[in-house]
Amino acid sequence: MRSLTVAFAASLWLFGQAPIAPGRPVAALSPYIDVHAHLDFDTLDASVEAARQARQARQAMTSENAVRVIFLPPPFTSDDASRYDSEQIAAALKNSRGTFAFLGGGGTLNPMIQEAAQSGRVTADVTRAFTDRAEQILRQGAVGFGEMTAEHFAGGTPYQYAPADHPLFLLLADIAARHGVPIDLHMEAVPRAMKLPADLKSPPNPIDLHENIPAFERLLAHNPRAAIVWAHAGSDNTGYRTAELCRVLLRAHANLYMQIKVDPANPGKNYPLDAVSGALKPEWRRLFQDFPDRFLIGTDQHYPMPAAGLQRWQAAVLLLNQLPAGIREQIAAGNARRIYRFE
Repeated sequence: MRSLTVAFAASLWLFGQAPIAPGRPVAALSPYIDVHAHLDFDTLDASVEAARQARQARQAMTSENAVRVIFLPPPFTSDDASRYDSEQIAAALKNSRGTFAFLGGGGTLNPMIQEAAQSGRVTADVTRAFTDRAEQILRQGAVGFGEMTAEHFAGGTPYQYAPADHPLFLLLADIAARHGVPIDLHMEAVPRAMKLPADLKSPPNPIDLHENIPAFERLLAHNPRAAIVWAHAGSDNTGYRTAELCRVLLRAHANLYMQIKVDPANPGKNYPLDAVSGALKPEWRRLFQDFPDRFLIGTDQHYPMPAAGLQRWQAAVLLLNQLPAGIREQIAAGNARRIYRFE
């Protein structure tokens, strides 16, 4: 009965007939860890504002039954005046380390990869600087690297592309494996060279997209001890990140993990929830059941939270609550504790 109630609530929300009141959200049936969330530092007094947003996140965690949130910087480019990285996040979270954790590299390592990919050159100096910066991020207390990107359509950041098997990505995999920490990777699925989907604009996105799945597989195979967490399963912009593609890659690569993101404002293609009933689609349910040790919750929730509408974390909870108890507990928190070494 509880699962039917959850599905019914989801269907009402999907049609906008009865949005869940912000003051009475549906809580997760199992305590969960959100491994992918963002703070907003784009203010004049960024550190004070980010600390306030962290307090807002901590207050929301009680009603959603979340036990920990990992914050990370977006994948910035080097010319973005608003970019930040682990130093700023660590400062904002300094009084909440038991509740929050953070990743680093989106504001420094990612721009270095993007620049090297564009120039076609990786010098000894670049390699040394990249390694030094990665090691510094971990010394600050980061539990991994992110948000990195191999393919990011224009939106919160400009369009970005770097082959997933670029030498600096491979180097980062080796560093991550050596320290036993994961890499959070944003990459749209492009299994073959193709034209930009018609619902995306060019410019700012390129009209022609590079094939990227083979390079992604080479990254995964390069160092099997490196945990690669592919962000945003369930939020697909090309139409090719299907449950079947996820299945093929998970079967082939034991070091591949995936975050579940369901965005009520931008459901995209291959959305895991049925648009009529709100129920979890059968192909996604089977995928989660077949690989319960490979999925995590990564809502991509931004703070401050939007004032209206269902939050991303609420949509993720609606999905999570439809899973069988044992699988739900693994995906909700068990996998995150193991991969990010919270145990």
